[in-house]
Amino acid sequence: MAVIPKFVGERIKRREDPRLITGTGIYVDDVRLPGMLSAVVLRSPHAHAKINSIDLSKARALKGVACVLSGDEVKDRIGPVPCVAPADHVPFHPVLAQGKVRFVGEAVAVAVAATPYLAQDAIDLIEVDYDPLDAVVDPEKALAPGAAVIHEEFGTNSVTLASVPNPAVDQALRSADRVIKFRLVNQRLAPIPMEPRGAVGKWDPGYRQLTLWSSTQIPHLLRSQLAEMLKLGENSIRVIAPEVGGGFGCKLNVYAEEALVAHLSMTLGRPVKWIERRRENFAGTTHGRDQIADLEIAALKDGTVTAMKAHFICDMGAYLQLLTPAIPGFSGLMMTGCYKIPLLSFDQQMVFTNKMATDAYRGAGRPEACYIAERTMDLVAAEFGLDPAEVRKKNFIPKEAFPAPTASGLVYDSGDYVLSLTKALAAVDYPKVRAEQEQARKQGRYLGIGMASYVEICGIGPSALLPPKLKGGGWESATVRMEPDSKVTVLTGVSPHGQGQETTFAQMVADEFGIDIDDVKVLHGDTAVVPYGIGTFGSRGTTVGGPALMMSVTKLQDKMKKIASTMMEVPPDQLTFTNRTVALANDPSRSIPLQQVVDAAYGYKQPIPGVEPGLDQTSFYEPQNCTYPFGTHVAVVEVDPETGVVKFLRYVAVDDCGKILSPLLVEGQVHGGIAQGIAQALYEEVVYDEGGQLLTATLMDYAVPKAHMLPRFELSATVTPSPVNVLGVKGVGEAGTIGSTPCVVSAVLDALAPFGIRHLDMPLKPEKVWRAIRDARQKG
Repeated sequence: MAVIPKFVGERIKRREDPRLITGTGIYVDDVRLPGMLSAVVLRSPHAHAKINSIDLSKARALKGVACVLSGDEVKDRIGPVPCVAPADHVPFHPVLAQGKVRFVGEAVAVAVAATPYLAQDAIDLIEVDYDPLDAVVDPEKALAPGAAVIHEEFGTNSVTLASVPNPAVDQALRSADRVIKFRLVNQRLAPIPMEPRGAVGKWDPGYRQLTLWSSTQIPHLLRSQLAEMLKLGENSIRVIAPEVGGGFGCKLNVYAEEALVAHLSMTLGRPVKWIERRRENFAGTTHGRDQIADLEIAALKDGTVTAMKAHFICDMGAYLQLLTPAIPGFSGLMMTGCYKIPLLSFDQQMVFTNKMATDAYRGAGRPEACYIAERTMDLVAAEFGLDPAEVRKKNFIPKEAFPAPTASGLVYDSGDYVLSLTKALAAVDYPKVRAEQEQARKQGRYLGIGMASYVEICGIGPSALLPPKLKGGGWESATVRMEPDSKVTVLTGVSPHGQGQETTFAQMVADEFGIDIDDVKVLHGDTAVVPYGIGTFGSRGTTVGGPALMMSVTKLQDKMKKIASTMMEVPPDQLTFTNRTVALANDPSRSIPLQQVVDAAYGYKQPIPGVEPGLDQTSFYEPQNCTYPFGTHVAVVEVDPETGVVKFLRYVAVDDCGKILSPLLVEGQVHGGIAQGIAQALYEEVVYDEGGQLLTATLMDYAVPKAHMLPRFELSATVTPSPVNVLGVKGVGEAGTIGSTPCVVSAVLDALAPFGIRHLDMPLKPEKVWRAIRDARQKG
């Protein structure tokens, strides 16, 4: 018999990929059902306006149109779009506007017809009489006297003011050698998954069963929220997340259109499909970031940072989506970064504006925090003429301090920040590249060396950390079933959509049972098939779903060992699984085929005391802490002073995500994350004009970077296992995004240092860089 190799730790190609690259995967738009209708949504062209009237008569008269509805027809049939995060002011959020529109792209009416083209014709016949109102676009002006009030019932545009005071911070500022004050802007971003959102609703009146296919990251949580919106029992709703073409946080949500297609199918008795268009995606799918932070840093002459104080202004948009007001909190909690900064205080003023809501976007509050921490280190170094690498080393939490409590009250699990920084600097030959930089400046060339040492909170797990109104907690579920032919089926509550758990979970199970990876099938994303799970977000898929899987594996192994022990007449604790056998651990030659144990469990011809028939185990894992991946990224760039163009010379990333189960998947996650982080640093920005019109509403206007705009990524890793879970994993889905943005900004500003330019706000587009150089030269 050929020896079955071990799979964990090996470079295994993703098992999901063949169906995706051959076009045999099924996305929402691939769902075809008999009698299916198409829905198209009419969206507001105004940022803020009163709706005087809506005339649907011409649209309804169009031949082939099945249904046309406005907010008045559904207001008593569909509940509001949910926000589960706490805030002082949570407005009513109708699925179709009622009486007023509050952002460009808000859903006003829906038309259903045999084809999307006919439905669009009906939409074009709807007549809406709007009375435009003043728009609130600048979040800093949202609370100014005389500003238009977006939700009149509150009498203010304040969502909430969250404060974490600490009087000792003010004392530290008074006693510091220098107080460094600066402002940082994290611009608004659009997640732009390759696949926009989409949903198909199908109502079965005989079984009174609703099936909803949705491009979602959270099928079970979506089912729970839909049950409330539609006043149905959860056992009457089945949610299926088929292939999901990218999420990045924007599909960690519950949207109006999901409830609308469900209601329309129930009303019409036919399946109804809605597929988002790219322009709709820009206007009507959640955005990310959009924070302003005013900071005061207390620093000593040797580069030690003793305190941080921040005032945030956070643009929430016109409504609050599922987690909107929860996201900024991560920025405050994590703003001390990798550093042993003893004192912290901050407040966050969240405001309504006439824009699409912000919510989770890859990193969700942690990229903003890392940007603050890393700009702090660079500015402290510049203030005292110190090397930025040495300032970081001086302030790092030392390796021996873990588990390490922070000034915000979090407890970091494990880390070795000096090691990752040292390894990254060695990879670029830091002394050599600094010498090359000096020589280049003498030649009129401007090289920059930037670095960012990041830490992030991942494995969003302990249930107490999640909003009380969220139906599920922070736990995760997994079922492992060995079938009668000894193949294994895994049912996981996480809902991967690119993270690769179909591969990593199969690797783990194959190793544990001594079988081939092709003998393991991982199922997910169908609430009628898998146990209730929380979903995929916050780099929690493997860090929380993985331990749940291992709990079920261990239970199943224990049961099978009991069966085998009666057959082999040896104690169960002396048995192990290897090469499709159950064998004596200290003498593998004494074994029985795995299939023989399976036959005994299913055949049950000779009952075993204390052992039930079948081989099926389910577990729910509740983590006791989050995990804290970390790393250091270093970029070397050259800035052309005549054009402002930034050219990458090197990009090195050293990431530590704990134990690495699948190196190929880890590298893929880091690649994608770096690309999105560089995009924020240099290219991407959602722009509304002063009237609230969305100017970046297409991919012609919103600069998602192409491959040639990105550098070659030189990746390596350190491995610091997490003590939080049995696998020692920390998570890696967002790491690249968090480390890359401040790294690239650091590099560009380092290149511009000879011009006296200390800071520029992102994105660092060529024109902005060129203007800054021109202005600096004119002043000089």
